[in-house]
Amino acid sequence: MFTSETFFGVFLISQMCIGVVGNSFLFGVYVYFFLNQPHLKKPINTIFMHLTLVNALTIIFTLVPDAMFSFGVKHFLDDAGCQTVLFMSRVSRGLSICTTSLLSTFQAITISPTNSKWDRFKYNLSAWIFPSFLCFWLINILIYSSLFKIVKAKSNFTPVGHGYSHVYCQNVQFGKHNSGSFISVTVTRDLVFVAIMIYTSLYMVNLLYKHRRRAQRVLRPHLSSQASSEHKATHTILLLVGCFVFFYFSNNAMTLYSCNIHEKIQRLEGVSAVLSSCYPTICPFLLMANNKIITKFLSSLY
Repeated sequence: MFTSETFFGVFLISQMCIGVVGNSFLFGVYVYFFLNQPHLKKPINTIFMHLTLVNALTIIFTLVPDAMFSFGVKHFLDDAGCQTVLFMSRVSRGLSICTTSLLSTFQAITISPTNSKWDRFKYNLSAWIFPSFLCFWLINILIYSSLFKIVKAKSNFTPVGHGYSHVYCQNVQFGKHNSGSFISVTVTRDLVFVAIMIYTSLYMVNLLYKHRRRAQRVLRPHLSSQASSEHKATHTILLLVGCFVFFYFSNNAMTLYSCNIHEKIQRLEGVSAVLSSCYPTICPFLLMANNKIITKFLSSLY
């Protein structure tokens, strides 16, 4: 007879398969056009490729431990395994935050009018993409390299006390008051990039609203269809940012609650993993909607 834990494990495996397949498919489509039809290549597609890659890594390293625990595997990770898995999941999640912020900023600059203060950045946009990726990787690797010192495998699977507790791992000084320097750095990074997302998203919403009003005022329907591909891309990115912000704050609230309760609830850790993986799971399917590259790829198969 199936237990609730088994059903939860099946749900985690299903979410992981959907998310990894979706991100891998979209990444493969972009690579296909990058190699075979370079004339269709756009700078923003490089950001999409990086985002789908880090999303797939986030899903794998976040959900696999919780899925294994749900199926009753008690000693899946040792100290080295805990450190590696948590390092990879946190770095990839941090990269997802940074890349989504870059994507929002890139699109805001792209659709900005010629008389705006952002117009002068348009000509150098493509040159900034790879240096931005390198900077994101360095920042997140440096931030989370300390995990190799402060994380270990659980010796007791029903830990009691305040502090971080994963299904298989916990911080070395669990139950004690630790320095908040590590948390301060990660929170500062998150707030900076989330603030950039929100600011650029509000800027794009304002531009789209002005464009719509202008089109209605002059009674020229064709103006509303002008640059329609850019507007569709903008709507998609706004939807992405909205989903990210919602799941980001939901997951952080769950994590904060889990860290501060005295008796740890294993199911809460699983729910936190699900929330953390929702955005990277949904992301590729939002990007596929109204995407001309997907349509062209599918038509090329026939």
